[in-house]
Amino acid sequence: MSSNKNIYRIGLISVFLIINLVILFAISQIVSYFSSGADRASILHLAVKNEEVYLPKTIWVDTINPGRPIEKQTLETLKGDYLKGWYVRNIAYQNNDPLGVADYYTKSARETIYEHIKDQKSKNIKVISTTLDHNLALDFYSADGQLAILTDRHSRAYQRIYQNEQLLLETYNNASYKVLLLLEDGFWKIRHIVKEVPSVANDTVAKTTVTIPKIKNGHIYIDKKPFVIKGINYYPQATPWNIFGNEFSETVITKDFDIIKNAGLNTLRVFVPYEEFGKAEIIPEKLQKLKKVLDIAARKELKVILTLFDFYGNYDTIDWTLTHRHAEQLVRSLKNHPAILAWDIKNEPNLDFASRGKINVLAWLKEMITQVKAFDPSHPITIGWSDLQSANLLKEELDLISFHYYGSIADFEKEYHTIRSKTNKPLVLQEYGLPSNFGLWAPLGASEQAQATYYRDFGAVLKKHNIQNISWTLYDFDNIPSRVAGILPWRRFKQKHFGFIDKDGHKKPSFEFIKN
Repeated sequence: MSSNKNIYRIGLISVFLIINLVILFAISQIVSYFSSGADRASILHLAVKNEEVYLPKTIWVDTINPGRPIEKQTLETLKGDYLKGWYVRNIAYQNNDPLGVADYYTKSARETIYEHIKDQKSKNIKVISTTLDHNLALDFYSADGQLAILTDRHSRAYQRIYQNEQLLLETYNNASYKVLLLLEDGFWKIRHIVKEVPSVANDTVAKTTVTIPKIKNGHIYIDKKPFVIKGINYYPQATPWNIFGNEFSETVITKDFDIIKNAGLNTLRVFVPYEEFGKAEIIPEKLQKLKKVLDIAARKELKVILTLFDFYGNYDTIDWTLTHRHAEQLVRSLKNHPAILAWDIKNEPNLDFASRGKINVLAWLKEMITQVKAFDPSHPITIGWSDLQSANLLKEELDLISFHYYGSIADFEKEYHTIRSKTNKPLVLQEYGLPSNFGLWAPLGASEQAQATYYRDFGAVLKKHNIQNISWTLYDFDNIPSRVAGILPWRRFKQKHFGFIDKDGHKKPSFEFIKN
C-alpha cells in the first residue's frame, strides 16, 4: 500500500515538473525572439506582408514609361507595397503609434509622419481613414530597377477626425499624388508623396454614371408594371444558415421554390455569409452555387432580394476595402441576372450599434451604399433594419426602406404610420413571424393554431395598408447554429418553430395564410 502511494506521489511530481518545464520553455522562446531584435514593427510587417489586409480598388491606367521596361511581377510588387504604405500610415494616425511605418517609408519620409503623430498626440487628436480607390500611372522606372515614380490620380478617401474622443469632422476627399519610391531591403518604400492640384484636362479617369432606380411615387416597377413584394426569407430545411455548404442541393431548392411559387409568393430573400464566401476573395464554388439558386428562382419567376453581408460585424474603417472587394465581386457578377430584385446591404446592422459604435456602423453602411450603386446603378438598395424605430436611418440614401417586426399586431399600425409619414419611398416589412413553440421550453409560447391566427390577423393589417412583406420563414428547423440564437435552449427552441411547414414536412395551419 505504501509502495503504491509513493508511486502516485512520484507520478504527480513528474507531471508537475513536466508542465512547468514546458511553460518555462515557451517563455524562454518568446524572450529569445524579442531579444534577437524582433520588435512590434517587424511583427506588423510580417502580418501585412503575408495577409491581404488592404484592398482598395486599384487599376493601372498607364504603365508605359521612359525608363527600362517593367516586369509584371515587379509592377504587382510595386503596387502592393505602395498600398501597404497607405495602410500603415492610416493605422499610425488612428493609433498615434508609428508601428510599421519604417517598413514602407524611407527615413526622411517617415520623419514627416512621426512629426504628424507627435502633433496629434499633443492635441489629443486621432484620424480614422482609408483610401477607397487608386488609379496609378507609372511615370518612370529606373534602369537599375531601384527607383520608380508614380502618379496616383483621383484617389478617393474617407476620413473621420476626433479630438478628445469627440467627432470633429467626417468627410470624403479626392486627390491626386505624385509618388517617388525606392527599393530598399527588398521592399518598395515611399520616399516622397506630394499632393497635386487636380487637373480636369489631364486626369481622365472614367466616371461612373448612376441612373435612377426603377421606383416611382413609392412603388416598384418591373417592365413598367407595378410590382408588390409578397415573399419569404429562405433557407432549406436541412441546412439553415448553410445553404451554400457541402449539402447544397439543386433538387431540394427547386422543390422548395415550387412550394413558394404555388403558394402565390413572388419574392425570396437570400443571405450571403461574409466569411463563408471568402470575404474579399469570393470562393468561385460558392458564387456558382449562388448563381444556381438565382437560376432556379428565375425559372420559377421568383425575384430575389440578396443580402450581401450576413454575419459581418467589424465595420473598422481600415477593413472597408476588404468589404468593397466582397461586394464588388458579388454585384458585378450578378447584376445582370434576371432574378435580382434588390441589394440588401446588411442584415440587422443596428444590433451592432452598442458593441461597434453607431457612428462606425452608419459610416460603413453609407460607404457600402455608394460602392454598390457604383457597381450597379440600376437595382434598388435597402438595409434590413431590425425594428421600425431604426427604419428612419439613412432613408435618403436608400431606395427601399426595409424593417423587421416581431412585436404585437396591436402596436404595429401606429409604428408603421410614424415611418410612413416620414418618407414616400417604398416600405417593406422584411421579416415578421410568430413561432409555434408551445412546449417545455416555452409554456407560454404559441400553439400552431395560435400561429395561424397571428398570420390571419396580421395579414388583414398588411392588406388594409397594402404593405409589401417577406415572412420568416418557410420551414421549421431541427438544428439552429449557436451563432444565430446563442446557446440558451429556450432561444434555440423558439428559433426552430417559425416555419409554415413542420420538421416532418407537413403544412401547419398557418400555411393557409402564407400569402397574406
